[in-house]
Amino acid sequence: MTRKIFLNTLLVGLSVLFLCAVVFFGLQYTQTKDETRDELRQEAVYAANGVAMAGEEYLRTLDNPHRITWIAGDGSVLYDSESGNAAVNQGQFSEVSDALRDGEGCDIRRSESTGAHTMYFAVRCGDGTVLRLSRDLDALRYALVTVSPILWMVVLVLFVSGILAFRVAKQILVPVNAIDLDAPDAAKIYPELAPLVGRIEEQNLTIREREEELGRKQKEFSALTDSMKEGFLLLDRNGTVLSANHAASSLLSGCAEGENFMEESPVPETVRSAAGKALGGERTEILLSDEDGAVQLIANPVSSGGRLSGAVILTLDVTEREQRERLRREFSANVSHELKTPLTSISGFAELLMRGMVPEEKTAEFAGDIYRESRRLIALIDDIIRLSRLDEQGEDLLMETVDLYGAAENALESVRPAADKEKIALRLTGDRAEIRGVRRVLEEMIFNLCDNAVKYNKPGGEVEVNVAAGPDSTVLTVRDTGIGIPRAHQSRVFERFYRVDKSHSREIGGTGLGLSIVKHGAMLHGASIGLESEPGEGTTVTLTFPAGRAD
Repeated sequence: MTRKIFLNTLLVGLSVLFLCAVVFFGLQYTQTKDETRDELRQEAVYAANGVAMAGEEYLRTLDNPHRITWIAGDGSVLYDSESGNAAVNQGQFSEVSDALRDGEGCDIRRSESTGAHTMYFAVRCGDGTVLRLSRDLDALRYALVTVSPILWMVVLVLFVSGILAFRVAKQILVPVNAIDLDAPDAAKIYPELAPLVGRIEEQNLTIREREEELGRKQKEFSALTDSMKEGFLLLDRNGTVLSANHAASSLLSGCAEGENFMEESPVPETVRSAAGKALGGERTEILLSDEDGAVQLIANPVSSGGRLSGAVILTLDVTEREQRERLRREFSANVSHELKTPLTSISGFAELLMRGMVPEEKTAEFAGDIYRESRRLIALIDDIIRLSRLDEQGEDLLMETVDLYGAAENALESVRPAADKEKIALRLTGDRAEIRGVRRVLEEMIFNLCDNAVKYNKPGGEVEVNVAAGPDSTVLTVRDTGIGIPRAHQSRVFERFYRVDKSHSREIGGTGLGLSIVKHGAMLHGASIGLESEPGEGTTVTLTFPAGRAD
């Protein structure tokens, strides 16, 4: 801006100086031309008087540096001080015709003999002839010569004008440069800039409002994405991370905002490939799984105005879903296997009986085997149904106040016949403790623990059930002196159909679902399960129910 003001100011000065020079040269030229015409008139009048007295002889005696032509009334040349075109009728020239008509005439034109611009002045003599004097017109050159001594003043003026223009430009811009764009003060600037300052204030207000709005939206967006369990990752068209929430950073090994996801981020090649396809306009979905869990990744392209502008990557922690799917597959396989074993036995026994291949005295024994396998099959189906209900948490699972001590007492009475058969002592200790839960499920949980404690105990062993009510929780403990569980199997005994000793479990009629029912019942009631066991010494299972369940 300083440069523009300087150039414009200097241009104005130069323009004024040029116009002054043109006017001066014009005036000087006009003055010189008028002086030349007056001199020619005076000399022509003198010469005309001399011709009237002495004729051509007078003209020959004149020592005049200018051309003198004596012309007859018909335009023919009577005398010419210079060699010219005497054959040309001079009456055709305007100065001659004017002199013949008005007494005198003047004209400026290019001389045919010399080629220079020449002023011609003619006067009419008393005898009707015309005397014409001519002189080369050097007015312009004269004017230049006249003003040449002051040209150095012009250069000085130009130099001073340049300095002044520069200083003026700087001074004009001092208040402009001093404007505080964040908080402009109209009192410290030119009045002409007041509208500009007003617009700046309006723009500042609009920008602040928009920044505040964008800040609020950014905070809302960050709060929303950070509270998501799903990972959210936004990339621009070059693959640079524009936004990433905590879940995405955790699941994708810390991809940070501002880094190039395609080059700098330490992610698996499959993830990078999915992001590249999304940036190319193709939706991609992949599953990443390892020992720690499973992540489902969905990469979608983002378009704006029909033009691809980036990609959105969503990551979902599907570890639980994949585990459930794995358990479901294992459950299906185990159910098929568990159902097939008793059905095969029943089918075999029935076929032998049908074909009459069983002696009459063995018929009752075979019928007993069929009955036992059928009961085992029914027990297995009942346990599967119970697990299904716990998984679905159907409407029939109604909460009520349940006395754990009473439920434990009933469970011990149910297993007492089997315990008495093996001479296993049963003991219930503790106090009355009420919690809120599903009575049928709680009784079944306690029964399964007590049943296992008896089945996997030693002859003459002991089973103790303790109920302890505390301020923060209610604890039910089932301890036995049985065969125990090896440490390598303790983390899996609550899985469906998992058996430490399959042959022993089949001998005692276990379905492999008892502890699974206990686990799902504990999850239904918000309880935690503890297991302590030593092979050959016994097992202790603890159910800890949180306080506040009895209200």
